[in-house]
Amino acid sequence: QSGKLSRELDLVSHHVRTRLDELKRQEVARLRMLIKAKMDSVQDTGIDHQALLKQFEHLNHQNPDTFEPKDLDMLIKAATSDLENYDKTRHEEFKKYEMMKEHERREYLKTLDEEKRQREESKFEEMKKKHGDHPKVHHPGSKDQLKEVWEEADGLDPNEFDPKTFFKLHDVNNDGFLDEQELEALFTKELEKVYDPKNEEDDMVEMEEERLRMREHVMNEVDINKDRLVTLEEFLRATEKKEFLEPDSWETLDQQQLFTEDELKEFESHISQQEDELRKKAEDLQKQKEELQRQHDQLQAQKQELQQVVKQMEQKKLQQGNPPAGPAGELKFQPPGEHKVGDAPKHPAGGDQPLPPGHVQEPAARTDQVHP
Repeated sequence: QSGKLSRELDLVSHHVRTRLDELKRQEVARLRMLIKAKMDSVQDTGIDHQALLKQFEHLNHQNPDTFEPKDLDMLIKAATSDLENYDKTRHEEFKKYEMMKEHERREYLKTLDEEKRQREESKFEEMKKKHGDHPKVHHPGSKDQLKEVWEEADGLDPNEFDPKTFFKLHDVNNDGFLDEQELEALFTKELEKVYDPKNEEDDMVEMEEERLRMREHVMNEVDINKDRLVTLEEFLRATEKKEFLEPDSWETLDQQQLFTEDELKEFESHISQQEDELRKKAEDLQKQKEELQRQHDQLQAQKQELQQVVKQMEQKKLQQGNPPAGPAGELKFQPPGEHKVGDAPKHPAGGDQPLPPGHVQEPAARTDQVHP
């Protein structure tokens, strides 16, 4: 955050700068695409990308083509801010987690009779006491805590403890800094005194929260420039403080009140409100389901009724003796006493027209008879 690191960018090799320039152009293009998609979904107007890019604080939008020291400076500040917000969010989520545990425990007790409730309460207090019965936890970042790591994890003589050697031993990636992950690894021995995954009374979520609290505490004490990295100089300076040699006792999570009764009541009220909303949505969905089922049943009934009517009409046609029709609608057989149209008697004049009603056709003259 001091800006010193960003000034070193001018000293890196050409291929590194070229790659950084390429990455910056890709990032600017990505942000523009996101902005355009967002704006186009709302309105179909022109977009001022330069104005909108100002909302992003992790790059210099005035120079979209090359990666400069100002970009690195902005990246460091943005990343630091993001990490600080991350820690804050983690704490809030953990607090909700603990309140939910207590809420569910109390709700469960309400379902029990008096005798079972007392047994559960006794068991809860017993587990709580068992969890709190652990060896002394050294203050994170103190000489006693680091010497314990030196002896038990590094296998070195505690009488030969040397802060500079300790720093180099635990700078795992040899970059000259102790970052947050390297710091958190130093607290494993202390956490193992309090938490064991095999024990029912030990909560591993609480262990990770304890690790986070230890890392934050050391960073606040040692990280002078607040860049979330501990240099050798910062580390050695911290070992000269009185707090390093004579630290206060460290209170673990089980020794602290994580929330008040008022906070728990407010949390439960919020949960109750959410449950009511979910219940209402479930009731609405059930009503919609029932209405859809009713409409489905109604359509099925209409379908069956229509099928029955068609069946009855077909049976009625058969009973009336209507002959079935051919593919082109012609009759397949002639009822008795009826003639085909082509068999009708011809007209006396020799035409093809049929005789009028009541006319009797005379027999045709025989050719073997002689006329007078």
